Amino acid sequence: MSVRVLHVITRLTLGGSSENTIASCVALARAGYDCTLAASFRESEAPSLDDARRRGCRVVDVPSLGREVAPLADLAALGQILRLIRRERPSIIHTHTSKAGFVGRLAALIARVPAVIHQPHGHIFYGYYGPRRTAVFTALERQAARWTDRIVALTERGIAEHLAHGIGRPAQYVAVPSGVPTAALRAAAPLRAEARARLGLDAGAFVVVGLGRLIRIKGFDLLVRALPGVIAQIPSARLLLVGEGPERPSLDAIAASLGLTERLWMTGETADVPMHLVAADVVVVPSRNEGMGRVIVESMALGVPVVATTVGGIPDVVTDGECGRLVEPDDVDALAAALVELGRDPALRRKLGEAARARAEAFSTSVANEKLLALYAALVRDKRLA
Repeated sequence: MSVRVLHVITRLTLGGSSENTIASCVALARAGYDCTLAASFRESEAPSLDDARRRGCRVVDVPSLGREVAPLADLAALGQILRLIRRERPSIIHTHTSKAGFVGRLAALIARVPAVIHQPHGHIFYGYYGPRRTAVFTALERQAARWTDRIVALTERGIAEHLAHGIGRPAQYVAVPSGVPTAALRAAAPLRAEARARLGLDAGAFVVVGLGRLIRIKGFDLLVRALPGVIAQIPSARLLLVGEGPERPSLDAIAASLGLTERLWMTGETADVPMHLVAADVVVVPSRNEGMGRVIVESMALGVPVVATTVGGIPDVVTDGECGRLVEPDDVDALAAALVELGRDPALRRKLGEAARARAEAFSTSVANEKLLALYAALVRDKRLA
């Protein structure tokens, strides 16, 4: 009989944590595990739910599970997950992200699920909340780690940051990247000239692309503020922001105040990520916090150099000066300077892009799946679940 696994995530949306969770369920199912994926349908986005089902995931609703702290709803979500555990009888519960991680692991403790895995997909130690709220959430993570057999970080740096905050023990941790299907991504990407023509971009423009949810933690406000300094040195510069989110009106207002309305194009959400990335001269990830930066690996796999910040797991992905450029977070001047350097030097962009393409393979789907399945096999053996 196959080992039953219950995955729990707050919501399925366009983004790295959801894509990683769905891909993990697919890989485990192919390896013979019986997986169920639980999420709040109310907080999820229809395209992501449809994608999970299309790829063969069995998805069930936890109606009360929400991203924000809400004691009554959280208590209801705990009860809903407990009922789901009693119905599904999983041998392993695998939780994803902070809220689902705490509620799901508490349910697993109460229901005495034999094995518990948690995957934070980053952390909340800086960039999200003020000091008091961060301290409370960190304390909750420390407590939940005591109920956990394995904690999956996206990078080795992510492990170090958790341990530095007193969360768990070194033996609990395993690094498994958010795997990117590098070969399929390259196969789906059009030629650069074709991508620019389809997007209406001038062939000779210096095109900077930012891709992700338009939320403060992603730092796109910094990128918009850096644009005047880039345009002053490279008049053809143009910025594409690909994604949707609550910060869009604010970003529009910043661009208008700087006289950049004609230079900034916000495309909204897209299903054609390769086309937008391959059209870029440089992809920028100016995040204030980031678990790994899936878009970084996607860009690198396509041979596009990246400028990113030195936060979270990013320095484990981008080697400064070898396959991209790293700058300190919230430093608009440094961000502009890095873009000007790359904008002025096509040969440097080609050199970094070639190295980036090779580096991306360390974060491919095949590498991630191999590490994930090894983690599961060891846990099944240690807990005698099969």
